[in-house]
Amino acid sequence: MSGLTSLLVGSALMALLALVGGLTLLLPRGWLQRLLLPLVALAAGSLLGGALFHMIPEGFSALPPRRAGGWVAAGFSVFLALEQLLQWHHSHRHGGRQRPSTQPLAALILLGDGLHNLTCGMGVASAYLMHPAAGVAAWLAAAAHEIPQELGDFGVLVQSGWSPRRALVWNTLSALTFPAGALLAWGLRDTTHLAPLVLFAAGNFLYVAASDLVPEIKTRLSLREALIGLGWFAAGLLVLALLATE
Repeated sequence: MSGLTSLLVGSALMALLALVGGLTLLLPRGWLQRLLLPLVALAAGSLLGGALFHMIPEGFSALPPRRAGGWVAAGFSVFLALEQLLQWHHSHRHGGRQRPSTQPLAALILLGDGLHNLTCGMGVASAYLMHPAAGVAAWLAAAAHEIPQELGDFGVLVQSGWSPRRALVWNTLSALTFPAGALLAWGLRDTTHLAPLVLFAAGNFLYVAASDLVPEIKTRLSLREALIGLGWFAAGLLVLALLATE
């Protein structure tokens, strides 16, 4: 299988994960709640493992340390800014006198998801083009994160007043920016260094894992839930560590 074919197949599979939101309509609510903690914990460990064991080492091997670190910091910071934008409608500037409209929030969720998938597609594809094993590991980490994220996004869109069908359609459309990002990385492979894209995406992975997913694990109150979260988090790290090549 050629490099381009592999990227297209992987990108198509990633885009199909957007349909997982429809599971919220099929699964009993209790089942879904029990599945979310393992999925979120696995995603957190996988994202950290993909960044720490694969993407960052590949990027640092190609760039001077300070420059490489700058790209990781840029990826982290851009996602911090993006999340601040998405949280704008939850600001206390309204003083509690007026509930913000959910329709703009739904649009921002889709915008954020689309930008996230675009940069993720560029980063995963760039990692694959630099080193196929690193690309596969980055894809697995992104896929592990995509499932709980799509479940959450679908729920937000439906709660905003969208029909389930409309939410699925727009979630799928926003997921198509992942293959767009992968194709962009492929097109730039001969004209630019791919290491910055890999490191930028690694910064994205670190931010999402540390800021969004790990806090979800830490807020579990029961000892059983805490151990389940820690176990699945460790499993995600371990799988990505075992996939690392010297």
